[in-house]
Amino acid sequence: MASRPKDRKAQIVRAAARAFSERGYHAVGVDEIAAEVGISGPALYRHFANKYALLVATAEYTVEALVTAARAADDPARPAPERLRAITDALIETTIGKRGEGAFYRWERRYLQPPDRRRIRTSYDALNAAIAEPLAALRPGLPAADTATLAAATLSVIGSISAHRTRLSAAALAELLGQLCWSVLHAELPAPPSGPVLRRPQRGLPSTSKRERLLAEAIRMFGQRGFYEVSMEEIGTAAGLTGSSAYRYYPSKAALLAAAFHRAGDRVLHAITDALAESSSPRQAAVGIAERYTALSFAAPDLINIYFAEFANLPERDRTELRGLQRQNVDEWAHLVTQVGSAQTEAVFRVHAALALVVDIGRLVNFDDTDEQRSRILALMEAVLFGSAEVEDHLKG
Repeated sequence: MASRPKDRKAQIVRAAARAFSERGYHAVGVDEIAAEVGISGPALYRHFANKYALLVATAEYTVEALVTAARAADDPARPAPERLRAITDALIETTIGKRGEGAFYRWERRYLQPPDRRRIRTSYDALNAAIAEPLAALRPGLPAADTATLAAATLSVIGSISAHRTRLSAAALAELLGQLCWSVLHAELPAPPSGPVLRRPQRGLPSTSKRERLLAEAIRMFGQRGFYEVSMEEIGTAAGLTGSSAYRYYPSKAALLAAAFHRAGDRVLHAITDALAESSSPRQAAVGIAERYTALSFAAPDLINIYFAEFANLPERDRTELRGLQRQNVDEWAHLVTQVGSAQTEAVFRVHAALALVVDIGRLVNFDDTDEQRSRILALMEAVLFGSAEVEDHLKG
């Protein structure tokens, strides 16, 4: 009789991380994860009591791998630039090696119960501190708030590769991410808002269209709670409809999700076409897209959350169509970046890093929709869209 591998539990966690990243927590069954590892469902339950316990273990595994890598690479006795570079290089190497496993936490953490979320959050705080401490030594005049923001932005840039499948050799990708990290760590941020960070209250009058009200409530509820946690009946009630009348306008919850994706895609496309129409140079157009995309995201964060978090829950036909539209939008933006000085594939990575910054730093500041907050994110986006190895040379000097 074959003996059980000593690393069976780790195999299960890594398989779960890949599956959750690809398809989302609710769409993945325990039996699927077990089959990938080559065991039965009951055998998996010998290691984890239920799927939620596996979610918690996967979240812990994801961050602990990064924390372990950062601590192993850190040497406080080294000069700050060397110390910081060693840490970021280790985080880059770890993330590239686990690229297919790291995307789920950004979106699926909402399914963690508050005590687990808080506990895992402390590990991410330690990860941020691992970058912030040597950064503060490198740039001693930097305000503490800026140090924390730049550390979080660095992690966002590194993690951005888990959100897409664009290919680059491991060596070339590590070099590019290293440059992007240095660009972010050297970025000069405008002053933050002087008042407290607040989520902008919803403004405007509601639509009289029942179809539009349904879509608005679906976007809000999907964005805040997730597709699987919301029923069609709840959406209808929130929109002021009774019984099954919501089905007169949308045949299913999936149809509402597809409509939300099309709404988001249309707004992103309009942001791109408007920026192109109003610009006289590729760089101006690329910055214009960044400005408009940030404004869109901060004005409608639930819509942007859906745009990235719920893709796997779309019907296959809609996924195929919308994946093409998303790629088209990224490629249009990346084409502008290439005209400023990047190769096409590299430019795609830069655009995805900029997109990640809007989401991650937006969440960090609770999508505080002020000119000051948006300008800070724009500075970070410009750093990753246009930064170069010259920044690295400057920091080392």
